[in-house]
Amino acid sequence: MESKQTTKPQHVVCIPFPAQGHINPMFKLAKILHAKGFHITFVNTEYNHQRLLKFRGPHSLDGLSDFRYETFPDGLPLSNIDGTQDIPSLCKSTTENGTLPIRNLIKKLNNSTVSSCVPPVTSIISDGCMSFTLDVAKEMDIPEFLFWTPSACGFMCYLHYKDLVEKGLVPLKDNNYLVNGYLETTLNWIDGMSNIIRLMDMPSFVRTTDINDIMLNFLMRESNRASCGTSIILNTFYTLEHSVLKAMTSILPPIYDIGPLHLLYKEMVVQGGEKSDSGCYLMGSNLHLWKEDSKCLEWLNSKSLGSIVYVNFGSITVMTNQQMVEFAWGLCNSNKEFLWIIRPDLVRGDTAILPEGFLEKTKDRSFLTSWCPQEDVLGHPAIGGFLTHCGWNSTLESICNGVPMLCWPFFAEQQTNCRYSYMKWGIGLEINNDVKREDVTILIIELMDGEKGREMRKNAQEWKVKAIAATQKGGTSFIKMEKLVNEVLTQF
Repeated sequence: MESKQTTKPQHVVCIPFPAQGHINPMFKLAKILHAKGFHITFVNTEYNHQRLLKFRGPHSLDGLSDFRYETFPDGLPLSNIDGTQDIPSLCKSTTENGTLPIRNLIKKLNNSTVSSCVPPVTSIISDGCMSFTLDVAKEMDIPEFLFWTPSACGFMCYLHYKDLVEKGLVPLKDNNYLVNGYLETTLNWIDGMSNIIRLMDMPSFVRTTDINDIMLNFLMRESNRASCGTSIILNTFYTLEHSVLKAMTSILPPIYDIGPLHLLYKEMVVQGGEKSDSGCYLMGSNLHLWKEDSKCLEWLNSKSLGSIVYVNFGSITVMTNQQMVEFAWGLCNSNKEFLWIIRPDLVRGDTAILPEGFLEKTKDRSFLTSWCPQEDVLGHPAIGGFLTHCGWNSTLESICNGVPMLCWPFFAEQQTNCRYSYMKWGIGLEINNDVKREDVTILIIELMDGEKGREMRKNAQEWKVKAIAATQKGGTSFIKMEKLVNEVLTQF
């Protein structure tokens, strides 16, 4: 199926949730649509726009005539430009304060006096956690599509938050329910997830004793509004999550599973012969809120095949100083070589400081930096395993490169991704939340040298083949993307 050219200019406004893990998949989707001939307006918060300019350069977001950047205020007080914003505060503020600036932005884009080369907005693709934009779209008679960036299994769990509350399973009666075995309750009534999910595997916001908890109610509201969009877009592929995707069809509008997006981007943009991916504003397929250190790739070039443990807990995870100490000595005592990404704000409420003596003992077999080009790192042949928080982008990138994982989920649907990684997909091992250095050491050795590690590596390589097949011409995700372009976005 080939993309058709339409006589009416198609202008898509892309509005990601303002966090790193949501921005990058939306950016890839926007670039694929741009390559297909769509005019794109990509909308960041003012805060994140300034972060991007700081690290990418003052003219990096100037854009082109048909790929432009716009901003809106997130409604939060000014904060450290290098830090991660508080997620509950961000969710609350964008919901309460985002409608008016987004409405004004769409009106500005539709005002022909702004620029004769900007066509009227024909559709909006918004993050599923920015559903206030649905009200703007309805008011202005513009079709909207919701892009949910979690895994399908994570999204399905959010869809059942309201059922957990109605059944009296959530909120918890008291904090003792966190440790008395209650969280091991099996939820065998969720269609497509039977015999897989326990209460402890649901996205972590259910672990509250407060019926008014901000995140519990935010995700209930946002997931309940999923049926209000024209269609749902997911960054996954059918073979990986077919049971959940099939179950969703009875409760949601049409679903377009078009992932893994970083592979689809390579197929449709880099190798697809579509519109040139040129201009400094489009360098690479990501918009990183931290400056990348590519020197780690040079270090990896000197290492043998599959010898390196890659450690990265993502853009939002925070840990206590003691947890960091346990990970550090666990890595050290494994005697394995490792690449560890340590954000400045990784340790909760403090600067990340490694334990005394750690650097000296590991200096000949480690590389530490604050951020890196993860897709390139996971694709490097020297990487043998990935110690990860199990965010969906990281999980997909690990799958697509055939790399097995050690999973230490922090929050949100990372717990769900972790459960599926070792129970369903056979590519992961779980580290207890109360991390101990002895456990870290044992699991790293098993990952890199053990029988279980070899089995996971084999499974990961098989999933890699399936992911590539899904995004190549004729694959399920490729076909869904062409259908989204040809039959949905261009019909308005």
